[in-house]
Amino acid sequence: MTASLANQRLPQRHAPLPLHGAGNGAGPARTDGGAAAHGPATAALRLAPQAEGLLQIHTAPYRGSVATVFSQALRAAGLGSQVLVSQFLKGGAEQGVAGSLWLCGRLQWLRPDTPHCLTGPASGDPEALEAVRQVWDYSRQQLEQGDLNLLVLDELGLAIELGYLAANEVTATLAQRPAHLDVIVTGPAMPPALMALADQVTHLRR
Repeated sequence: MTASLANQRLPQRHAPLPLHGAGNGAGPARTDGGAAAHGPATAALRLAPQAEGLLQIHTAPYRGSVATVFSQALRAAGLGSQVLVSQFLKGGAEQGVAGSLWLCGRLQWLRPDTPHCLTGPASGDPEALEAVRQVWDYSRQQLEQGDLNLLVLDELGLAIELGYLAANEVTATLAQRPAHLDVIVTGPAMPPALMALADQVTHLRR
């Protein structure tokens, strides 16, 4: 038996309920579009950009790898960044902290106050040990102040291996660096703890 469509009742559609205050005398009109009827209004979520610096390691089986990042440091200074390049074992310029050089007005180039490059253990030259320590103390101070945008630490790992600096002190300092600061460590002989701390490691070849 076929049922007649005329005998079937379609479900009734209810008319939308009027909003309060829409001319029905139920109360004052709402100005929030009725959002309160569905719970408290939620503000749009906005993600503010956060400056996040990287700890990069450029390592090679030879000395002198700082040349690959020096141009990057010089360019950053030319674009307005505050840059410090600290070379721990490169002597000959007899700079020291007081005699450091400035390039582009924003790049400070610092070397230890020694008459020659350092190649031997720190135990054999107390004056060289003090000169390297002064470079590290100044670099750490600048890092902690938070005014730098880029810090280049040349042959830092080798300075640790030769006994000029303590690995745990260096690693702890770099772990507490300001969030916006980019740090580039160059040279051979990187300690495992420093390698583990890095965000990016680049192995250079000849």
